[in-house]
Amino acid sequence: MDNQVQQIKERIDIVELVSSYLKLEKTGINWRAKCPFHQEKGPSFFVSPTRQSFKCFGCGVGGDAFEFVMKIEGIEFGDALRTLAKRAGVELKQFHAHPELATKRARLTEICELACRFYEKQLAASQAGRQAGDYLQKRGLTGETIKKWRLGYSPDEWRGLSDFLVSRNYARDEIVEAGLAVKSEKSDTPYDRFRGRIMFPVFDLQGQVAGFGGRITEEQKQLAGAEAGAKYLNTANTELYDKSRVLYGLNFAKTEIRKKDACILTEGYMDVILSHQAGFENTVAASGTALSPYQLQIIKRYTENLLVAFDMDLAGGLATQRGIDLAQKQGFEIKVILMTLEKDPADIIQQNPGDWEKAVSNAQEIMSFYFSTAQTRYDAVTPKGKKEIADFLLPQIKKISNSILQNHWVRKLADIIEVSEQAVFEELKKTNLSRAEGQNDSSRSQPAANPVPKAKERKFLLQERVLSLVLKNPAHLNLLTDDRLDCFSAEFKNIFAFFKTRQVQTAQDLSQITNDLQSQEQGIRLVLESCLFLSELYETEDSEAEMQTCLSVLAGLRKQRALADLALAIKQAELSGDEAKSAALMQEFNQLAKIK
Repeated sequence: MDNQVQQIKERIDIVELVSSYLKLEKTGINWRAKCPFHQEKGPSFFVSPTRQSFKCFGCGVGGDAFEFVMKIEGIEFGDALRTLAKRAGVELKQFHAHPELATKRARLTEICELACRFYEKQLAASQAGRQAGDYLQKRGLTGETIKKWRLGYSPDEWRGLSDFLVSRNYARDEIVEAGLAVKSEKSDTPYDRFRGRIMFPVFDLQGQVAGFGGRITEEQKQLAGAEAGAKYLNTANTELYDKSRVLYGLNFAKTEIRKKDACILTEGYMDVILSHQAGFENTVAASGTALSPYQLQIIKRYTENLLVAFDMDLAGGLATQRGIDLAQKQGFEIKVILMTLEKDPADIIQQNPGDWEKAVSNAQEIMSFYFSTAQTRYDAVTPKGKKEIADFLLPQIKKISNSILQNHWVRKLADIIEVSEQAVFEELKKTNLSRAEGQNDSSRSQPAANPVPKAKERKFLLQERVLSLVLKNPAHLNLLTDDRLDCFSAEFKNIFAFFKTRQVQTAQDLSQITNDLQSQEQGIRLVLESCLFLSELYETEDSEAEMQTCLSVLAGLRKQRALADLALAIKQAELSGDEAKSAALMQEFNQLAKIK
């Protein structure tokens, strides 16, 4: 297994891997991005092609390709191993030889993949499936598109899929856990969740099937009547699938989103598929749920520009409005794609792809959209209409943090309703956002993120800088005499002692020894990992002079600490009435204070 892990590491380029999740920019010999694991304004996440590792100086996370995939996908080592093995083209023979390594998540992934193949075959092999295929073609999908998105059909049978999966040695309880079957109140045997529906597999970022959406056609709905159920039915939340954490089509769209630096966000599966077919491959869907903070966090890995193709009738759609509010809070630049009433992107593209191209090109900046919507809905001439326009727009203006932009929209509102800017500002002060923003709801759905650690102490920063300078130029080890080493914390002293024992003289010597050291206890490994990055990131004209300065300051800090400890001991001796001890400590304090 160790050999296969090493083989995968050798084949995977961590820059290429991370860039499939994040928008990286070159900085010296490294690459950087905004950290996906915590909220930050500036990029503090770095990737090193030299050492094939990553490090965030904001939240402290770091490691190799395996640790990155485990962290960003929220999966165990076994699942990360499978994911990276597939990417590297490595067959995990030893992995399959040890069934105990097969995690629950892996079993569910296998079930979903087999279910997808089953549905695909039914679309072509059964009469009802062929009718469903005819419907898809009437909606404008080509055979190539149907194959690419792996669309299928679930037979109108109570246990068609379940019986097939049981024949492949999967337990019925596992099929329920995969979200593909439902436990029955009338029988001990679960029944299929999806029956008589066109099936849309939902993929994770690696292109693996995680769940499904099932759509009933109008013809099927008419035949089934009241028993047909909802038009769309989604997989229930499972170990693999959480609709608030999935963006439909992102596995196909992520490269194009980064290339175009924009993401088109729609509401339905057909919207996404037809958009891709028409050349708008930077399109994804929120999978039938209100836009969540986690989904926005994923999109932000690739772009900060959103083009929203939602039903934006602001008389309703509170969930949509909350999603837009969340996107604005996270710093997205948002535009609204204007659509004809009762038409969605799929309808527009099916009738004339050129119309959709125009709609995307003419997308309206969000505040301009709010203003035009307000003026369309309300009468700016009557006193009542002016109040309605103000009531509608003031919460949106209140959310703008930039005072220049806020003043711009205040001035525009004042012009529209023909009042003074002062009057608008007075009403703006009274505007309460808590209700409009749905704070209680959004706080519950906020994704977990690594807390940003407190700022490092000055001593630790100085020690890091000294180690970074040594890693850059091993000759600086000669400056670390025994008395100077006493100024360092234990983990730094151990690293320097290790270097000295191995008689490091060149950067090549240091490289090999550093690899040996990284297998040491976690405290040493983390310090070393951080300083290796710092040694590459920062340049200095006179590294020896900087080294001497850092060592001098560290010595001063050590002296200050010793004097503070002596002062406290003197005070305690005086309080206890021990005059002899107090006098001895005072003498020691004075002698230390004279030392430069």
